[in-house]
Amino acid sequence: MTEADLESHRRDVTAELRADVREGLTADQKWLPPKWFYDAEGSKLFEKITALPEYYPTRSEREVLARRAAEVAGQTGAHTLVELGSGSSEKTRLLLDALTAHGTLEAFVPMDVSESALAEAAAAITADYPKLEVRGVVGDFTQHLQLLPGTAPRVVAFLGGTIGNFLPGERAEFLRSVRDVLGEGEWLLLGTDLVKDPETLERAYDDAAGVTAAFNRNVLRVINAELGADFDPDEFDHVAHWDAEHEWIEMRLRARGRIEVRIPGADLIVPFAEGEHIRTEVSAKFRPDGVEAELNAAGFALERWWTDSQERFGVSLARSVRA
Repeated sequence: MTEADLESHRRDVTAELRADVREGLTADQKWLPPKWFYDAEGSKLFEKITALPEYYPTRSEREVLARRAAEVAGQTGAHTLVELGSGSSEKTRLLLDALTAHGTLEAFVPMDVSESALAEAAAAITADYPKLEVRGVVGDFTQHLQLLPGTAPRVVAFLGGTIGNFLPGERAEFLRSVRDVLGEGEWLLLGTDLVKDPETLERAYDDAAGVTAAFNRNVLRVINAELGADFDPDEFDHVAHWDAEHEWIEMRLRARGRIEVRIPGADLIVPFAEGEHIRTEVSAKFRPDGVEAELNAAGFALERWWTDSQERFGVSLARSVRA
């Protein structure tokens, strides 16, 4: 992207944040989308979360990729690896190594809404893989998939269980949008956290060191920085709750007392009652048959299904089929 393109993107991001804040914080049950966790500080906090002893998903998914990356390379023969929500791209190096060894990979396309995180990751990959074309795309993968370049066949990697952050209808729409930008026979590599005991799940989202709590509160700091709000993040408690009916974890921020927050950039004054919640994230957990059904409905055929040794996390490789 040119500097003018980046400046236009920044304006778009601010406008989108303003719209989300207006809609979410004026709702009867307040909410904010989880993508607003991820400024530079939020991205750093999430990297810390992935190393916590309670947070099993990253280790479990890495185990699968370490064992199966060569199979991904052999099955797909990909010329381009696309990663959505790339962050640090650390786990993706397992795929890059396997595809490079297979001899087909020409380009890596990381996509992330955080410009700073993307620049850092792209620079590190470029330094370590000097023969690989690296084309970072600053964008929101729910809106800007049409921006993705690359020579077919492509593998789109959507890892980390991030698919669980969508509500069911949003998830179906997103999977269809991925299918729509892929040609027939191109690939989706999807990471899905699996249903397990509630204690393990809640500990993964409410660690003893309080890193996840800081990450959750970071959304308030983002609103302060971008929209001039006067949130005091310390006036909100971090809450992680397993919803057994919907089979998802909800992260919330709970007001410790009666609070009034001014948000000039959204032309809002938002009152909070004591104990009132903002839902900041839903993280759905999956069952294998459900993953396959959702992929099929979106126009994908499941070709490979792998789990880690403890069957905590699933990775699926699916081929796009004719609509």
